[in-house]
Amino acid sequence: MFCCGNGVKFLFYLAQSSRFGQFMDLIQAIILGIVQGLTEFIPISSTAHLVFASRWTNIYNGDPKQITATMAVIQLGTLAAVIIYFANDILGISSAFIRDHWAVITRKKGMRFSGTNGIRPIWLSNESWLGWLIIIGSIPIGVIGLLFKDRIEGPDTKNLWVIAIMMIAIAVLLGIAELVGSHRKELRDFGIVDALVVGFSQVLALIPGASRSGSTIMGGLFAGQKREAAARFSFLLMIPAITASGLLELKEAVQILNKDDLVALGLGMIVAGIVGYLSIWFLLAFLRKNSTLIFIVYRIVVGTAILIALWFGVVNPALG
Repeated sequence: MFCCGNGVKFLFYLAQSSRFGQFMDLIQAIILGIVQGLTEFIPISSTAHLVFASRWTNIYNGDPKQITATMAVIQLGTLAAVIIYFANDILGISSAFIRDHWAVITRKKGMRFSGTNGIRPIWLSNESWLGWLIIIGSIPIGVIGLLFKDRIEGPDTKNLWVIAIMMIAIAVLLGIAELVGSHRKELRDFGIVDALVVGFSQVLALIPGASRSGSTIMGGLFAGQKREAAARFSFLLMIPAITASGLLELKEAVQILNKDDLVALGLGMIVAGIVGYLSIWFLLAFLRKNSTLIFIVYRIVVGTAILIALWFGVVNPALG
């Protein structure tokens, strides 16, 4: 009895100590990093899964602003993953963009707008044109994201009713896109319409449960893009958006979170980056030979399960 009593007291002491609390913070960060890495690039909604992960780990006692800041910062890990994975593409796009525009500025190349097959100005290479498409496609989410920043960070965007409905809605739209899309366009065939369709589709990612990759791949399929090409453009289009939101939230997170939180977030970012890199590889390989049907079914099943749980009061719809 004496031994057991001392053991209970010792465990209670550990639970109250800052070291044990820090250990739990690291475990929470690893869990969030794994969830972020697995779900950021696969079209099943990273926000939906992170909201559940944050509830399960009881991070920040459900504080919406702290959770939003944490999600955005951990996203920087998946940003690193997509930059590393597409490093050659990014380097090729950047160098071609600078080279082609410098040639026009120095008048070494004429600015002809007749285009190639009516898709791009003939004075631009495929790589530099893709750079312009990424810029054009990033404008919608940049503008709308800034206009509705406070609403995006608020508790309403973590509401499970919203998440469940968007899980199902995007699944249905993705299914329709699979059926009506021509699946014929490669990246070299993309034009301004493709960039705008995918860009405005990315705006849906501001609503939890939509999924950035799910929304943008859906938009790409509606525009007639091949699945793998749609996914590649989706990932490239993520880079400006994730960079902007992550750095903006990082600035605020430094003020909101204490030093122990930042150390844990750093670990979460590393885990998210490693898992995210593997997720990109998996999805691109998968979409070369398969449709998005498995993800559509998964979204409908999970969304329906959440709605049933909410209807019977098994879970609370809001954080806190």
